[in-house]
Amino acid sequence: MDPSSCDVVIPCRDEAAALPFVLAEVPPGWRAIVVDNGSRDGTADVARSLGASVVDEAQPGYGAAVHAGVLAAEAEFVAVIDGDASMRLTDLVPMLELVQSGEVTMAVGRRRPIGRGVWPWHARLGTQLLATWIRRRSEFPIHDLAPMRVCRREDLLALAVEDRRFGYPLELMLRASRAGWTVREFDVAYDRRAAGTKSKVSGSVRGTARVVQDFAKVLR
Repeated sequence: MDPSSCDVVIPCRDEAAALPFVLAEVPPGWRAIVVDNGSRDGTADVARSLGASVVDEAQPGYGAAVHAGVLAAEAEFVAVIDGDASMRLTDLVPMLELVQSGEVTMAVGRRRPIGRGVWPWHARLGTQLLATWIRRRSEFPIHDLAPMRVCRREDLLALAVEDRRFGYPLELMLRASRAGWTVREFDVAYDRRAAGTKSKVSGSVRGTARVVQDFAKVLR
């Protein structure tokens, strides 16, 4: 496999309407791994029709889907991005280049909304509070919860992140800090999710509260 290539893991649940936009931007030489996490809208079929590798993960949860995709990856480097078309795969390219250079262990995205109402207040507030806590606890210079990220696959697996729900990104950052990783944050455009899809997290106060509960479990 080309050493400059990267496998990008795309956890999905009912994202069939978004995948044509997401997979149209897979960088040359990269392999897209769509992890179908219990979809009922034909997400897996759409992904296969667009040339992506598909992994079925029956255990519900963001962490379960990401972990399954990382296990299925084969490239030296692995990226993770949501499958709702709110962020662009092309923004992962400079992040990969920085990790490849050896300057940092992991590059992460910081969402920058490109329109009004893109990021609900309750989701943004929760993210800001947790990011502040992580900065103080880990000294990582971050302002978001790594909604998209790139690192070496073996480094990620060595962290042995255990959370299989929405607490995965938080546990990842805490373990990375303890392991002595270096992290750089990149500004990335953040747009509305594709029409015909629905957020499992930020679409409602209830969804955000569920995420906070998962984070709380990690912090115990």
